[in-house]
Amino acid sequence: MPSPLTIPNELRQNHTPLEDVQGLSIALLTASVGLVFLTHLGFLTGQTAGLALIIAYVTGWDFGPVFFLVNLPFYALAWKRLGAEFTLKSMLCVTILSVTVDYMPLGLSFDYLNPVLGTAIFGVLTGYGLLGVFRHKGSLGGLGVIALLIQDRTGFRAGYVQLIVDAMLFAVAFFLFDTRTVGYSLFGALILNGVIAFNHRRDRYIAD
Repeated sequence: MPSPLTIPNELRQNHTPLEDVQGLSIALLTASVGLVFLTHLGFLTGQTAGLALIIAYVTGWDFGPVFFLVNLPFYALAWKRLGAEFTLKSMLCVTILSVTVDYMPLGLSFDYLNPVLGTAIFGVLTGYGLLGVFRHKGSLGGLGVIALLIQDRTGFRAGYVQLIVDAMLFAVAFFLFDTRTVGYSLFGALILNGVIAFNHRRDRYIAD
């Protein structure tokens, strides 16, 4: 018997192109602001963005190009398993986020940012940004694609999948960065993935 909170299939509606544009725009802006908070503090995050940040910090390269390149191998998997619409939207979202995070600091700067507050804001904003991207049949690429595949196939929450992957990523980060950096970064990742784990429920969505 379906949950009383489940939306019956006959009541589900697809998003219009205009709804997708506004929804993805808001989601990407929100996620980008969160990442700017994090990168200003010099902290890390999990998933593909975390891998890109580690490469960027170690090499001195800009986050945007690294993030874009790291995601390329996952598009073939997304196209095969999740379809053309999901893959194309994901590619667009990754491209926009890559550019936005690099250029947003030109109009957004901080005289002082408390690391606890900044990391918490990152987790909430980027978590809700990711939810918005997922909601409109997209992703920010990479390991998020695998997390969504596992949730769709097994029912195991995408947020929990990402927490497991993040734990492995941060284990590696302990050998590259100081304990303070990794500790704050893990705090932000817990908030972000908690937002996704508690709120990403496709059976509650009206639109599909």
